[in-house]
Amino acid sequence: MEVPTRPTGHRVRRVELTEAAEALVRQLAERNGPLMFHQSGGCCDGSSPMCFPRGEFRVGAADVLLGRVAGDTPFWMSASQFAYWRHTHLTVDVVKGRGSGFSLEAPEGVRFLLRSRLLTEEELTGLEAEPDPPTGADDGGV
Repeated sequence: MEVPTRPTGHRVRRVELTEAAEALVRQLAERNGPLMFHQSGGCCDGSSPMCFPRGEFRVGAADVLLGRVAGDTPFWMSASQFAYWRHTHLTVDVVKGRGSGFSLEAPEGVRFLLRSRLLTEEELTGLEAEPDPPTGADDGGV
């Protein structure tokens, strides 16, 4: 995957969607209303990004808002996982196969998964100039 270059002055994106994942998010949003993602890093399917109707999963002070995808869909990660992933760029993709029964895509016969790469030196420098990402305590979970 080619690393996108960003003009100076633009915020570094920590998380993005593939075209296929974005199309699925739009389809799920049409059926379920506004959505959110949460990445807990737990065992089994907890290690996959989970998609919920916005507000169905309650985020807390120990959750970090990595960014917004597919327009205004928040992508949250537990703070303990963020400690491991803070130097990576995450791309949410979708593949065939059943994931968790709790995530909205499960009945579709597909599942979301993360692909990652290390952030470039330029991206890391850009992030150093930005404030830390908000937490559930700062953002109110929306």
